[in-house]
Amino acid sequence: MRDRILVIAGPTAVGKTEYAIRAAEAFNGEIVSCDSMQIYRYMNIGSAKPSPEELSRVPHHLVDFADPREPFTVADYQRLAREAVADIISRGRLPVIAGGTGLYLNSLLLPMDFAKAPENSEYREELLALAEEKGREYLHCMLEDADPEAAARIHPNNVKKVIRALERLKEGEKKVRPFAEAREEDFLYDAVLIGLTRPREELYSRINRRVDMMIDEGLEEEVRGLLDMGLDESFTSMKGIGYKEMLEYLDGRCTLETAIDNIKKNSRHYAKRQLTWFRRYDTMKWYDLSEYLSDSQAVEVIGECLTRRI
Repeated sequence: MRDRILVIAGPTAVGKTEYAIRAAEAFNGEIVSCDSMQIYRYMNIGSAKPSPEELSRVPHHLVDFADPREPFTVADYQRLAREAVADIISRGRLPVIAGGTGLYLNSLLLPMDFAKAPENSEYREELLALAEEKGREYLHCMLEDADPEAAARIHPNNVKKVIRALERLKEGEKKVRPFAEAREEDFLYDAVLIGLTRPREELYSRINRRVDMMIDEGLEEEVRGLLDMGLDESFTSMKGIGYKEMLEYLDGRCTLETAIDNIKKNSRHYAKRQLTWFRRYDTMKWYDLSEYLSDSQAVEVIGECLTRRI
């Protein structure tokens, strides 16, 4: 029997935080964040981190704990998230996975060893020599012979990915499944998948309002503080939407108005990519939050679905 977990996913600014908290309150749960920016300390405004009041309502895990000056990988997230889930289940409570970082969610749900990527340096050197001697197409043909589906997905010019795929096959994988591909029968958990959405124009309006609020709340000052800590655009933590655009402004490469417009535009594009990613989950049940008269009504309807499954 796989352990039961609840996943609440969706695009940025759709309202995941409130619904995840309400679900955790209703089902004796604790939240495990699935957000690649909310993990970092000192990065509160740009990451739209839950407020102190929201954090106090139910226990949260993997929020506000990582130093933005230190590297943090998908492998790190996978390990810590699985530990948090196991801890919550051991205490008889329900893990509620909440967030919008699709790769993080896959790393938690799927039996992929992100933490131990193949690093057979001898085999890698052999493949690199073959690419140098016989060309990229030769390596791609090797992959096509071993895994035609993977070869169809990976362009021959992307030597790095071709080599990574060949390494994974040599390490024992029968097929190189893309991280974006997720099937329920492969999940490590009995996952109830809830997707939240809104009509595009409504979602984009919410994104724009959120960005305006971030500016009003002091995003510029937050980024200046991070710069004072020694952070700059070379750090992974500073490549997040909101931070990279503000860095361009503070570096004199654009106006504040342009930076704000770019944050809004990039956030909208990100929301679109998130929806594309999460719609790959065939078993995810989607709720259009605009169809309900209030948050309470939406939570009640979603709760009925959960009651049937949990």
